[in-house]
Amino acid sequence: MTEKDLLYAVRDRVAHITINREKFRNSISAQAVGLFREYLDQAEKDDAVRVVCITGAGEKAFCSGADLGSAIIAEGGSKNQAFQNYANLLKRLAGYPKPTVARVNGYCLAGGTGFMLACDIVIARNDAKFGTPEVNVGLFPMMIGALIFRNVLKKKAMEMVLLGEKLSADQAREMGLITRAVSPEKLDETVDTILDNLAAKSPIGMKIGKQAFYAIQDMGFEDGLDFLCEKLSEVAATEDAVEGITAFIEKRPPMFKGR
Repeated sequence: MTEKDLLYAVRDRVAHITINREKFRNSISAQAVGLFREYLDQAEKDDAVRVVCITGAGEKAFCSGADLGSAIIAEGGSKNQAFQNYANLLKRLAGYPKPTVARVNGYCLAGGTGFMLACDIVIARNDAKFGTPEVNVGLFPMMIGALIFRNVLKKKAMEMVLLGEKLSADQAREMGLITRAVSPEKLDETVDTILDNLAAKSPIGMKIGKQAFYAIQDMGFEDGLDFLCEKLSEVAATEDAVEGITAFIEKRPPMFKGR
């Protein structure tokens, strides 16, 4: 793998991470998993970056999962380490402090489903296909199951992982796997509008809010409410909150600084 297998670019306050293996349906290798984490670290440290957008090169695939012929399956004879590296990437992406958007431009299968579900917002072409075909080759969608079961009702999730069938964009949307399904010609316009919208919001407000929502997933109802109450006080004390309320009263766009 060369570095060109995973591209990174910052434009208009958005960091774009692109899986650049179009002829392999943007399958992901073990090396790319490490580079992916490096790019996420880079985007987090860059104050000019407000949003991260993840996509695949071309018009056929977002990500078809692991490259079964690569080290993801047997890197130096250590399968467990390769699997753990992928799990760590999903943890990093799911708990990322800046908003994340998946631009699904085609097939999204297996491990690609993990990348997609770990993002906050998922915009897909309405002709994209989704699925977890691991069961068809004697495997099972283990790590991504943690994300599937946080997005999909149990019976539909089990049907998906046990049958290994491809799903349409409409089915994926109805199940809660994606946010929106749009026509191919509307994909970029829709994604760009959402990215611009997110980039205009308060970075500190969204960071605290995302981390709070992630933290309460396994809390009880009352503990969760108390925790969120504390976090609201934290957000309300930021300079951005004061600026936002002031701008609203003065009927002007807010100038958020991330403080």
